[in-house]
Amino acid sequence: MQGHDKGLVPLAGEPLVAHVARRLAPQVGPLILSANRNADIYARYGRVVADDTDALGAWQGPLAGLAAGLAAAAPCEWLVMAPCDTPFLPADLAQRLIAAARAAGAPLAYAMAGGQRHPACMALRTSMLPALRDYLAAGERKVGLWQSRVGGVGAPFDDVPGAPGAFMNLNTPEELAAAERYASQ
Repeated sequence: MQGHDKGLVPLAGEPLVAHVARRLAPQVGPLILSANRNADIYARYGRVVADDTDALGAWQGPLAGLAAGLAAAAPCEWLVMAPCDTPFLPADLAQRLIAAARAAGAPLAYAMAGGQRHPACMALRTSMLPALRDYLAAGERKVGLWQSRVGGVGAPFDDVPGAPGAFMNLNTPEELAAAERYASQ
């Protein structure tokens, strides 16, 4: 967002990452944050991991961060991912994503709300790390394409109060202003 570290952009007096961490922490085990800068600040909210720049190069997108998170979460069966700029996530995000994946026999599930796919909000088995590394090594970076290739399924969230606002993604000053209004309701 205008060159700023998006997770540290303030919303309602707190950095965006604080909102996401507060929403996710009660739903998951260890909170793992992918951050390639300002790691000392992000460490206030959980364990920080950085992209594997030796293998992939710098700034390879959200899937590189996901790969780092999967490697760090390896003792766990599942990893739940959400971007730092989605501050209004549902309180049952993890449970519903994992349940949808299990019900379909799929390795991952991503959120669906308001007829829109929210590919960066997903739960996936940590055993998917080799498949993700192969995809990245082939030069691919599209999240939705990878999810489709590995058999990911959508998890419906239309019944969540405030959906699709629960998956509001903040990329512009205008969207941040809309989120400020949404947060004050």
